[in-house]
Formats: sequence, structure tokens, C-alpha cells
Amino acid sequence: MQLYFNPLDKACKSRTGAFPRGSLVTFRLYWTDSNKMPDTLDARFVFWQDGKERTPLSMHRTENGFCVTLRFHQTGLYFYYFRIADEYFGCGNFRNGAFMPQVNLVSWQITVYDEEYHTPEWMKGGVMYQIFPDRFNKDGDYPVREGKILRNDWGGLPSYRPNEAGKVLNNDFFGGNLNGITEKLDYLQSLGVTVLYLNPVFEAYSNHRYDTGDYLKIDPLLGTEQDFDRLTEEAGKRGIRIILDAVLNHTGSDSRYFNKYGHYDSLGAYQSQSSPYYDWYHFQSFPNTYDSWWGIDTLPAVNEASPSYQQFIFGQEGVLQHWLNHGISGYRLDVADELPDFFLEKLRKTVKEVSPEAVIIGEVWEDASNKIAYSERRKYLQGNELDSVMNYPLKDAIIHFVQTGKTFQLRETLSMLLDNYPKETVDCLMNILGTHDTPRILTVFGGKTCSGKDEMAVTFMTERDKARAKQQVMMAAVLQFTLPGVPCIYYGDENAMEGYQDPFCRRCFDWINTDEELLAFYQKLGQIRRQSDVFRNGEYREIFADSGCLVYERRTAEEAIYVWVNNSHGEYSIHADGTYRELLTDTIFSDRLECRPKSYGLFRKIK
Repeated sequence: MQLYFNPLDKACKSRTGAFPRGSLVTFRLYWTDSNKMPDTLDARFVFWQDGKERTPLSMHRTENGFCVTLRFHQTGLYFYYFRIADEYFGCGNFRNGAFMPQVNLVSWQITVYDEEYHTPEWMKGGVMYQIFPDRFNKDGDYPVREGKILRNDWGGLPSYRPNEAGKVLNNDFFGGNLNGITEKLDYLQSLGVTVLYLNPVFEAYSNHRYDTGDYLKIDPLLGTEQDFDRLTEEAGKRGIRIILDAVLNHTGSDSRYFNKYGHYDSLGAYQSQSSPYYDWYHFQSFPNTYDSWWGIDTLPAVNEASPSYQQFIFGQEGVLQHWLNHGISGYRLDVADELPDFFLEKLRKTVKEVSPEAVIIGEVWEDASNKIAYSERRKYLQGNELDSVMNYPLKDAIIHFVQTGKTFQLRETLSMLLDNYPKETVDCLMNILGTHDTPRILTVFGGKTCSGKDEMAVTFMTERDKARAKQQVMMAAVLQFTLPGVPCIYYGDENAMEGYQDPFCRRCFDWINTDEELLAFYQKLGQIRRQSDVFRNGEYREIFADSGCLVYERRTAEEAIYVWVNNSHGEYSIHADGTYRELLTDTIFSDRLECRPKSYGLFRKIK
């Protein structure tokens, strides 16, 4: 008995991917066996809403299989499989249906989202660029407060060893600042950058600034509020929008809200139970035992249910509104898993009321459509919380493909994203290859592991290894820039920067020694994205795949661009009717394209 079903095929599921509440959706199973379908064969569609009882529905027989039509009236997650007589037909590789034993049955997922849900059009089709502000570029000097170390060796080794108390203080600064970013806006424009994501810029003790000291103040080492306004204004002139990192799950212990060390002129929660900030935190034993992020006592966790904290974040002239009024275009939410659903819903409502087209991106490392965090199913992509997430699943899949030459994980991940996520989300996914939390992509492809941070601090690639790794970065970047979503370049990846885990992935940008070959490659990819709408909202379709080669199409009603990535040792020929332009090399070919081993490219029809 042979049947065909794949929810990414509109012949099988009339609305592919996630769909809005109220949708009428038809599911069709196709009989593909060479033998005639038995007259007595029956099929049932077994589905259920997350956490509820399963409902088996009899499917109608058709000329070539079975079908059933349902309307979905509630947002949320649903799951389904098929019963064919007494056999189970569930989700196999790449979402294809497969018979499987009940004990190993894998169901398909349906994500139903709010019908009013939409994501910012301006973000789609663009290019993001992430900057760790202290290490990108320096223009001028700003005062250093006591307890911070200002380095005068731009590009030196960041401090990483713990002090005598066993703590890494992260208190060494190289002096990168907002004016330094403004100075390099033309450079960013040359990369095709349309969205600039900044790691935290608010006043804080550490160089990473995830220990917020004052949410309403630019860190003095980065500049002034006027410098920030100048950055947003000058960026806007170049078509570049600014997104800020919002760290709302915890503050710094050295902050005006907690004030553990008395550095602020406020009455902090650590200092008194009469503090206006006291109910922002959870104390087990006042004042020294309190909830903190991952047990790090310099990052006391916030009580998001506190009315005064919510007023501070969401209220008129609260934190969110304050910076939106300064011209930013959205927020990236640090550790979104730590922020409860009710908090994210209020956050979205606040942001969208002030700026309907602002974007909200969550730091989520797994499938964000069905994530379970702290034993609760999250609702990130059901229309009332996030617009987008950092696309760690795709990052891992691209790296695995480039390292192994095997397409399976990449194809499986793409199938999952397209089936589980709303297209509104897919089109503005933050497609990363590396961030401030991960090793540099060049170092990943360098392939050398280190036993500890002392070894990481002094380990660099040979020129030969670096040249090989660069070729792998280029292959990965082609996928990053052409698959659904928005590519995000981590500052310096386009300049062949090396670095293992934090803090070595946060070294200073080398503006003296630039890798012209890699830079030109990224500039070319950015140029290609600017010139075509297929990367804004075009459909993705896999045209050919085997174990080591993938060919796919990005298409709108008006045009199509084709991409191949051959990471095998074999040669392939693509046969196409007409004349085409290969976009990376700007060469013309007719009817046939040879795909050499370890090669990649993009082409479109010209006649």
C-alpha cells in the first residue's frame, strides 16, 4: 500500500505552512500504489489541539485517495496523523508521509495564528548587521567611570581570566562608541545593510552591557543621547534602521534599581525593602539571597509580574516608548524564553501602539513555533508576541551541511521552518551564522578545537587553513543570503575575523588589515538581494537534492532566481530552457550549466 502526503505541497494541504485563524483547509491523501485502491479501504484524519483529546474524522473517498476539510476557529498548535485501516501514517523525512509503528509515530504540526498578525514589510528582503558596540569602531574618547579599564591597544586580547574571587569582571573596554558606528555607515551601506542590530547600549558596568544599570541612559563610554540621535538620523539617510537589544529579564546588580554597591543616587532594592524597586526582584533572604539569571549574582532576575516594573517598561514614556521616540525601529529581546507570555503580549501591544511597523525579534535557539520552556508551551508565533526569532536551527543546519557535505539536516530544517512557521515570520527570520554568543564562523570552519580558554586565546589559523575556511564561509553565506529570511552578518565576519567562544568572538574589528576578497563577496551578495524582490517574500521550492547537492528556486509572480550549492565531489549539469545570467560571476550561459565540485551560484533567466 503506497500513499502520498506532504503538507508543503498545496495539492495535499490547501494552505501550506501556518495559517490564520478562521481558515478553511483541505487535506488530501493520494493513492500511488500500482494496484487499485480497495473499495473497503478507509482513512481517518486524527487531529487534536495541543493538550486536548484526539479527534478521529472519517475522510471522504476521492477518485485517487481521500480528503477532509476543516475550519480552524482558535489560535494555537494542532497536531495530526492519518489512520489507514489499522496502520499509522505520520510525518517522515522532509514532511513526507510514511507508514510507521504507533510507538514511533511522528505527527505533523499546524500553527494557527491571529488573523491580524503581520510583520514589518521594511525588514523583508534586507540585510542585517550585528555590532558589539565596544569593539566595532572608535571615534573620540569618553570618560571612564571608576572600576572600568579603558584599553589603548585596539585589537588586543580581551581579558578573560577570573579574578582572585573567581569572577570574570568583563570590565575592560576598548572604547568603541556610537560616533564610531556613525563614521562607518557608508561602509555598512556598501554591504547592502538595511538593519543595524546593536548589542546593549544602555549604561552598565560590563563591556557586554547585559547587566543594565540605567535603561533610560546611553552608556557614557558610548557617547551621549545626542550621539545616538545622530546615529539614527544618519543611518536613516542611508536607508538603515536601528534595532536595540532589550534586556528585560534581569538588570545589573550595579544599577539604579538594585544598587548593590551604592554607586547610584537611588534607593535600590538591595539597600532597603522600602525601595520603590523592591518588588521588581525575588529575595529568598533579604538582601543577599535573590533570584538571578543562571545563578549569576551580578544579574538579579526581574519579577515581570511587578506592576511598577511593567509600568516602567510599558507605560507612557516608559523604556520601550522612550527609545522608539528616538527613532529606533524595534527590539531584539534577550533570553525571550525567560519572559512570560503575558509579558510578551503586553510588550507587543506597547511597541505596536507606538510604532506599528517596529519589529520584535526574540532570542530563541530552537523551533520557536512549539518551544517548551520551563514546562510551558510558548506562544511566540501565534500572532500576539514576536515578529521574528534568531534562526539558530538554520544556522546549525547550514554549518552541518558545509562541514559534512550532507544535505539531510539542511533540507529537514527548511521543511520544518516552512511547515511550522507563519510566512509572515519566515520572511523576516534573523538568519545568522554567528553572534556574540557563538564562535566566529571562520573559526568554526577552521576545524581546530581547543581544550580551554588559555589555548583559545593564542590559537589562530595558518594561511592555508584560513583560505580553506574562507571558501566554506562563502558557501555558507550563499545559503544565508538566499534562503527564506533576512541574513544577519556578525560584525567582522565579512573581514575574516577569527575567534572562539566569548570573549574571543568579541575582538575589535581590524580596520587596517581588510580581507578584500571576502568583503567583495559579501558586498556582491548584498547587491543581489537589493536587486530582486524574490528575497523579500518569494516562495521557496526545492528543485533537486541528493546527498551532497541542493538546487532551489526563489520565486514571485514576476521573476525567479535559482540557487545551487554543490558540496560534493561530483559534477552536475543543470539543463534549462533559454539564456541565463549567473549573478555572482556575471556570466551568461544557455541551456546548460555545469556545477563543479564544491561550487555554488545563483542565476536568473534573461531570455
